[in-house]
Amino acid sequence: MKIAIVGAGGRMGKTLIETLLEDGGLLLAAAIDQPGSLEKGKDAGESFGKPCGVFVTDDADAGIEKAGCLIDFTRPQGTLVHLSMCLRHKKPIVIGTTGFDEAGKREIAEAAKEIPIVFAPNMSIGVNATLKLIDIAARILSDGYDVEIIEAHHKHKVDAPSGTAIRMGEIVALALGLDFKESALYGREGAIGERDPKTIGFSAIRGGDIVGDHTVMFCGDGERIEITHRSASRKTYALGALRAARFLSGKKNGLFDMQDVLGLR
Repeated sequence: MKIAIVGAGGRMGKTLIETLLEDGGLLLAAAIDQPGSLEKGKDAGESFGKPCGVFVTDDADAGIEKAGCLIDFTRPQGTLVHLSMCLRHKKPIVIGTTGFDEAGKREIAEAAKEIPIVFAPNMSIGVNATLKLIDIAARILSDGYDVEIIEAHHKHKVDAPSGTAIRMGEIVALALGLDFKESALYGREGAIGERDPKTIGFSAIRGGDIVGDHTVMFCGDGERIEITHRSASRKTYALGALRAARFLSGKKNGLFDMQDVLGLR
C-alpha cells in the first residue's frame, strides 16, 4: 500500500515517515510539506539516517494522486484542503488532526459519503484501549462520583483541551446520559460555589516537550479512581495511523474511528 504523508517537516510528520520506513508492508509514495518549507527537495528519510529516494514536495495534489492513502496530522484548515483533494482523486484519508469546529466536522462527515475516512482525536492503540476502560468505569461509577479530566501537552500545542480529552469527556457524558456541551466545564477561577454533580471538569497543562498525558478522575466520598494514559513517544500515534491506513484498504466510503480499526465496538 502506498502512503502519502502531509506535514513532512513537522515533528509528527517526521515520526510518521520514520515509522513507515521501518514497516515492511507499506511504501512511502509522497512526503508533502507546506509551500516555503525548508525541507522541500530533501530526501524524506535524510534527517534520521534512512534515505529513501522520496523527496519532500509542496505539491500536495500530485502527491495525493499517486498514493493509495493520505495521512494528515496538520491543522484543521490545511486538513480540509487536503480532504478536498482526496475527494477529487477518490483517495482514503486518515485524519489525526484535532481542533476542528462543528463546520469542519460536518465537512469530514459529508466527505465520508464518497471516500473512506478514519477520523480520531488520538491514534494511539493504548489511548483507545483507555477510552474503552473509561466507558466501562463511567457506567459502573454513574452515581456519587464527580468526574475531572486533566491533560498535559508540549508548549507547541495550539488547541486546548486536547481532542483526546474532549473525546474522553464525550464518552463519560454518553455513559452518564448527560449533554456534553452543557456539562463540560473548562477551568475554574474565583468564588465558583459548590460543584455541580452534573459537570465534567477539564484542566489543561502546556509546557516543555510533554508528548501527551491524560487522566480521568472519578472522585467519590472516601475513594478516588484514576485512569491514566501517558505517551512517551509520538511513535505510538504513528503506529496507530498506519494501522488505520491498512484498515481503509478496499473500503469504498464511510466514517470510522480507532474504535472501529481496533474492533472495540
